[in-house]
Amino acid sequence: MAKRSRGKGMTGGSKQSIRTYRSSGVAVEELVFPFDAEAPDTGHLSSTQLTVPLMRDGVTVDGLPSLEESRTYLAEQLLTLPWEGLALSRDEPSINTRFVGFPGVTEEPLSQDTETLLDAAVAALGGSRRPGQVAMARAVTRALETERHLAVQAGTGTGKSLAYLVPAIRHAQATGTSVIISTATIALQRQLVERDLPRLAEALEPVMERRPTFAILKGRSNYVCLNRIGAAEDPEDALIDEADVSWLGRHVARVHEWAQETGSGDRDDLEPGVPDLAWRQVSVTARECLGATRCPHGEECFAEAARRQAHEVDIVVTNHALLAIDALADIDILPEHDVVIIDEAHELDGRITSVASNELSRTALTLAAKRAGKLDADGRDDKLVELTDDWLAAAQLLPDGRWTDIDDTARGPLAGLRDGLWSLRDAIARAPEGESANDPEKYAERQNLANHLQELHDAIVRVLTVFDESDPASQRDVVWLARDDRRGDVLTVAPLSVAGLLHDRLFGEQTVVLTSATLTIGGRFDPMAAFLGIPKGTWDSLDAGTPFDPRKSGILYTARHLPDPGRDGLSAETLDEIHDLIMAAGGRTLGLFSSRRAAEQAAEAMKLRVPFDVYCQGEDTTGALVEKFARDENACLFGTLTLWQGVDVPGPACSLVLIDRIPFPRPDDPLLQARKEAAEAEGRNGFMEVAATHAALLMAQGAGRLLRSVTDRGVVAVLDNRLATKRYGSFLRASMPAFWETTDPAVVRGALKRLVTQGR
Repeated sequence: MAKRSRGKGMTGGSKQSIRTYRSSGVAVEELVFPFDAEAPDTGHLSSTQLTVPLMRDGVTVDGLPSLEESRTYLAEQLLTLPWEGLALSRDEPSINTRFVGFPGVTEEPLSQDTETLLDAAVAALGGSRRPGQVAMARAVTRALETERHLAVQAGTGTGKSLAYLVPAIRHAQATGTSVIISTATIALQRQLVERDLPRLAEALEPVMERRPTFAILKGRSNYVCLNRIGAAEDPEDALIDEADVSWLGRHVARVHEWAQETGSGDRDDLEPGVPDLAWRQVSVTARECLGATRCPHGEECFAEAARRQAHEVDIVVTNHALLAIDALADIDILPEHDVVIIDEAHELDGRITSVASNELSRTALTLAAKRAGKLDADGRDDKLVELTDDWLAAAQLLPDGRWTDIDDTARGPLAGLRDGLWSLRDAIARAPEGESANDPEKYAERQNLANHLQELHDAIVRVLTVFDESDPASQRDVVWLARDDRRGDVLTVAPLSVAGLLHDRLFGEQTVVLTSATLTIGGRFDPMAAFLGIPKGTWDSLDAGTPFDPRKSGILYTARHLPDPGRDGLSAETLDEIHDLIMAAGGRTLGLFSSRRAAEQAAEAMKLRVPFDVYCQGEDTTGALVEKFARDENACLFGTLTLWQGVDVPGPACSLVLIDRIPFPRPDDPLLQARKEAAEAEGRNGFMEVAATHAALLMAQGAGRLLRSVTDRGVVAVLDNRLATKRYGSFLRASMPAFWETTDPAVVRGALKRLVTQGR
């Protein structure tokens, strides 16, 4: 056996060797062990014998392969090696060699283990070793090596980013593939790409084969489209009021200028930004894109440049939406990979559902007809306008909310609209001879619009197909009609569940690591695994804990004495309770409300009753309000869903978190109602599986706003007595940090006053 090694310490005696492989066929490492020992346990990895006996007791072994057979075998094996199987031609090993079962072996693996790399990173970044972080890094490493899925709950302060980035980088360099890191929020993407990864690459470069590399990859709609820039519609073609035309035109013109000088084309690099309406004039979705080979600007395309860069790095940072598109598409959007690490995994279901949904709106249909009118549509654009009007007139007579069946009032106009869209697409797609060469911009717009028309057509086909199944309990998609003051009537079709999709297209094709501060529901990982579709028996879990001691640092107060929450806004008793708690806390309050109406009602009341600044979501951008709240130690900030998940204010500025009521989904939410009914039809508890689970995740996220550093102290006050009086209350509390609990208002007010006195 030939072997390339560094600093070799001799290990005498006869040996055997095996090579381990992932299910993809890529080699992992070579294990060397004593000749008379049993082969080491390789977990879920497969293995092949590398050592072939040539002689035994001085006698040549019979039946040896010929020279040609050996050469063929070698050629096949080289294909499985990472780094193009060429490492032996350079002065470096291709994969790790590890000695097992030899006493006193001093030979080190040919690459550093995860803990060594983690220690180097922590030391370089000026941090300290955290048990939860080390445990998580070990678990992630084990998952990648054994190809088992992993769910990790890691609370604030665990250092989970490093705990998955270090094993991910190690795996990427060992296998020669990219590792995908998916996040739900732009904030975390930026943190990883602009702060964590640059610092980590610098820290690990001295102890790795080469400097780790990384890139960010977003959906196409995040990049300016040079084809749309070249053939941009006049602002008057957009469906907006005349008063807004010049406003829109100014924003679009500024993007045009910026497009000539930007190196990235990334919307996030445009300062100051532009409204969504303006950006839609200069960007395309993945479905609308012509593709690099057909687009006249394909070679200059910003989105394509980002994709090329992402194909050459160790770590690709993306978002859940693009991950969903990659899973749903028949073509690869993301670089080739065998590992996906999903941070903020509690958001995965919602983001996948959104991508897998289709909408039909007046705005989309009318704009499509306007665009077609410029492309010699043979009058079929006018026909589409008529069919759109017929559908909108019919929609006025139809009930809003969820549809469980469809009658001729809806079916007829939808079928007509479906056929009209296809007819228009057919006309648009037939380009005049020579147009692609003589007028590439017009040709590109033609192809783009044809794609968009097909998308609208397919949405209607999907809606009508739902009702081929007459039993609502057996329908796999959910359809509902919503009244929208701005967009008019909007018809939406969404998957009842994404579990099947994720089971096949995500968990069935690569190793997946899921992590979040809130993955357990009711203290268990199983509900999360079920609604995400993780195959049974293929995954492990770890609660990495938190460096905080919630029981010593925080109090969970349930205002049991308050009346049940009603539909008519906050009661007088509840407003009095909010006032008393804020006064005891000296301001320093983050108010999380279940509706904008409740947040505004509380803010208006408290502005008149407390001597502290009270900010309310909607008065400024959320980022600006959070910054004011963090800067003014005695201020109060009230808001809705965004604040439940997006506020990170360590220190005394956030000593009291108010939750006005348990955030159950609205009973008229068509998708969640359908999921509840489907669970009940199968004999399960629909309320607990859907409504209570939804509320538990939000309660965990909201309560998580309190303790953001090891020195934080404070109270989470829930002004909904049902947390203490209803049977499901224990389930919700088990999903929240393990605070010390009380229902005594005097105890809580006393604790808050002591924090003020102590300056904490």
